[in-house]
Amino acid sequence: MLYKKLAQLYEELSSTTKRLKKISILSKFLEYLSNRDRDIIYLLLGRIYPEYDERKIGISNQLAIKAISKATGTSEEGVTKMWKRIGDLGKVAEELVRKKTQSTLHSHIITTEKVLENLRKLPELEGKGTVGKKLSLITELLTSASPIEAKYLIRTLIGDLRIGVQESTIRESIAITFFKDKKASEKIQKAIDRANDLARVFEVAKKGKISELEKIHLEVGKPIKVMLAQKVLTIKDGFKALGKPCAIEYKYDGFRLVIHKKKKEIKLFTRRLEDVTKQFPEVVEYVQKYVKGKSFILDSEAVGFHKKTKEYQPFQAISQRIKRKYNVEKLKEDLPVEINVFDILYYNGKSQIDKPFEKRSELIKKIVDNHPYKIVCSKQIITSDEKEAERFYKKALKDNQEGIMMKNLHAIYQPGSRVGHMLKIKPEDRDLDLAITGAEYGTGKRSGWMSSFILSCRNKKGEFLEIGKVGTGIKEKSEQGISFKELTEKLKSLIISEKGKSVKIKPKIVVSVTYQEIQRSPNYNSGFALRFPRFIALRPDKEVSEISTLEEIKKDFENQKRRWGYG
Repeated sequence: MLYKKLAQLYEELSSTTKRLKKISILSKFLEYLSNRDRDIIYLLLGRIYPEYDERKIGISNQLAIKAISKATGTSEEGVTKMWKRIGDLGKVAEELVRKKTQSTLHSHIITTEKVLENLRKLPELEGKGTVGKKLSLITELLTSASPIEAKYLIRTLIGDLRIGVQESTIRESIAITFFKDKKASEKIQKAIDRANDLARVFEVAKKGKISELEKIHLEVGKPIKVMLAQKVLTIKDGFKALGKPCAIEYKYDGFRLVIHKKKKEIKLFTRRLEDVTKQFPEVVEYVQKYVKGKSFILDSEAVGFHKKTKEYQPFQAISQRIKRKYNVEKLKEDLPVEINVFDILYYNGKSQIDKPFEKRSELIKKIVDNHPYKIVCSKQIITSDEKEAERFYKKALKDNQEGIMMKNLHAIYQPGSRVGHMLKIKPEDRDLDLAITGAEYGTGKRSGWMSSFILSCRNKKGEFLEIGKVGTGIKEKSEQGISFKELTEKLKSLIISEKGKSVKIKPKIVVSVTYQEIQRSPNYNSGFALRFPRFIALRPDKEVSEISTLEEIKKDFENQKRRWGYG
């Protein structure tokens, strides 16, 4: 397919904010999309591979500026100046390519196959001369691109497509295009949950048979999105929502680790679908020794503990182990983890996700040989008694954990969903996971560093809405925790636009913050503001799709009014 046709589709999709209109536009496009061109589905989401694949484009704004400069004959300084004025590198590329084509005899034919071919070479390049090779691959496309193609090529490269299409938009478009069944969307979502690959689901759905979608199964070794919990304030509320009896487990202050075993091979994935097997060699050893089964997928929480006192540690203490690929043996000794297994998705050739939680829990207890401070079954009680649940809750807090989880005994496992049959309770609900979407550079001793960070939640459409700024809780020196310098370095490559000391940041970094209260505010487009927010931790284990929603913030606002009797 000609890339120009795809670029025109992008343009049409970005011209409307109405979800139903986007679905209609996409539906017409998908109707004529061939299986040969199925990988275009990835491009519609700004990707080049399925979500589970770790290979990402990974091009910085600076490299994109170099490519635009080289392809259009404009100086890098000139490109940067335009970027600061326009605030969109894609539009900068569009404008400069248009000027170039007006002054030269310019012919071009770019296919989506060629775009994917070049973009897929980018993550593979390593070692000496990598920057130059990447630059050549990008400029090869840009020099043949029309203005509109250049705009979307650059936006794709820097991960800022701006067409307002999400996985759910494509799901609904597939349902409308290929099925008349009103429940088709639900069946498609189940297939997506199992495959974690939209292009594959599209290819199967194109046959027009629901029964074909049901043949898509989990695959051991391929990362899967985890099921997420909703919040509830009290144990009484939990029982009311779930019924009695229900399972109550510790809510561990660690990070999710999904464990895959196929024959002798073991792989470990985070909730962000990142392969961290090499970072946790001891966990691989524990699974080999203490979990029975030829093949399985386990959902668990890795919790840090002090190597001498054995006291459980907060997430911040072990978070660095997720990203560090060097000095693994030393980190393993200094920052040990215990694996707490609380769910099972697959066992010895059979999916378990449609079985009730009670049955899945029983299976875990049969196959996991408990070895404290190595690998254990999650601490659990099954009860209808609020007082017993309260005692268990207090014990969890005494053991330095965050709180408890309450689970419906009959519920299935729903990958990637935030479900109402799994609830979390913490003693202090005035904390949120939010995305950094902007920042301001500091002055004085913080000159050159970003020192104030704009925080955003998400609405139902997946849009990021600002809710406050944070600077408190970040340290001057890295030995004390995350420093302004370290956070600045992480965010520099994510800058979308600059204006004076202010920058807009691509929402990729998730942070946990606490706050005193939520207030209504006309100053932020969420309609709310956090009073006295304080940075607690970076959450490299979480995707931006998992940050707190506007609906959750509205609920917290109403709940605090009930608790405090103000407003």
